Amino acid sequence: MKSKIRKSTGQIAQYLGSDLLGDAEKIITGVAPFEHSSPHDITLAGEAHFLKKMDKTLAGAVIVPESFKGVEDLVAQGSSVFPVKNPRAAWAMVMQLFYPPSHPQWGMSNSANVGKNFVCGKDPDIGPFAVICDNVTIGDRVVIYPHVYIGEGVVLGDDVTIYANVTIANSTKIGSRVIIQPGAVIGSDGFGFAPDGEKWKKIPQLGIVQIDDDVEIGASNTIDRATFGITRISSGVKTDNQVHIAHNVTVGENSILVAQVGISGSVTIGKHVILAGQAGVAEHLTIGDGAIIGPASGVAKDVPDKAVYSGAPAQPHRHWLRVQNVVGTLPELKKRILKLESLVDGMTDSDKSQKD
Repeated sequence: MKSKIRKSTGQIAQYLGSDLLGDAEKIITGVAPFEHSSPHDITLAGEAHFLKKMDKTLAGAVIVPESFKGVEDLVAQGSSVFPVKNPRAAWAMVMQLFYPPSHPQWGMSNSANVGKNFVCGKDPDIGPFAVICDNVTIGDRVVIYPHVYIGEGVVLGDDVTIYANVTIANSTKIGSRVIIQPGAVIGSDGFGFAPDGEKWKKIPQLGIVQIDDDVEIGASNTIDRATFGITRISSGVKTDNQVHIAHNVTVGENSILVAQVGISGSVTIGKHVILAGQAGVAEHLTIGDGAIIGPASGVAKDVPDKAVYSGAPAQPHRHWLRVQNVVGTLPELKKRILKLESLVDGMTDSDKSQKD
């Protein structure tokens, strides 16, 4: 997809805060992958297998690591070069530069249903068939797509984007610069039931969900309101699609929850934690700051700070690797054990006959 934006390589360098080697007047009109770039594209060569074939690229501009040794050759073949400390972060910034977010300009759609005591900031865009209940407050430049439901007493900060078919239940509090992808449900009842003989009594869920600034919630996430108090998603958290966060969970700042992660009630997740795809966490546990939980792991006990755990039940990653190495040899080990047992039985019969 071509961008409508044109920037000189000098302007891009200023935007990135990067050095520039090569022509500062070259005009770039888009971004492209390494193998398919043209003289008017900027591309990323942040990994070794790309750096080894730099002579093959046609890109007019290339982002490379600061440590790359072939800069002079790349400039000689006509490319402008941006050596940066973090190539992937620079690449993300360039993509945002050429493809800034856009959305339809609805203003306040005539077919939106807005309740009483609605407090609205500047420049809203509220799409057709959105439902906003009583006593809702939203900040400036909020974008609400069609068929969004916002319950009573919800508060949204500035520059929030809520995509189609999202439900935000009563009293939820959402900070600024939050993005909620389609189909998410924020603030539904937590899973609380008390046994009563052969039946179950529903426990009222009286708390709320609070989402802090700069959070992105993936498509079809479900985040439950607290039984009492707050289910909290702290600032900078990013969740992938189909993540479930139960009642009274706290997710620490700048943590990442990958697709299909499931977190049981009253779990505390620290800062800068990564939960890989399909990881599950049992209730009332604590996962320490900087911990990493591997894919499809089942966490059944607390995880220390900066630990790396894998497996089900989850265990320190190095131990899990040793276990997996053994698992592959189990059929052969079984044969050897059966053979040893047979030899032992034979020796026992021989000993008996000698005593007789």
